[in-house]
Amino acid sequence: MNVSFKGYGENVATFIATSDVAVGNIVKISDNFVVSKAASGDDFIGVCVGVRGGYAAVQLSGYVELPASAKINLGRTGLSAASATTVAASQTGTKFNVIYSTSTTVGFIL
Repeated sequence: MNVSFKGYGENVATFIATSDVAVGNIVKISDNFVVSKAASGDDFIGVCVGVRGGYAAVQLSGYVELPASAKINLGRTGLSAASATTVAASQTGTKFNVIYSTSTTVGFIL
């Protein structure tokens, strides 16, 4: 690919992490200042980009590419977690700007 959106508008914040959170997990808020990995059907706030000492660095904005459960429509599209590391299209999920999609990968702006 000759274009890149990596680094665009990235914003990372530190949260307390539940013990099961790992780098690459799609995460959700599970308590005050706490994130946990998302499960199938969950709305999510971002992607864990670092874990250390019970804390998680979570990318809250910017471009991300994640595994997809199926090809997802381009444009403003509702997404939710399909697993802790995979996203799926969702009628009720948070709407994101999907700018890249194959049957196995989706690229979108948080």
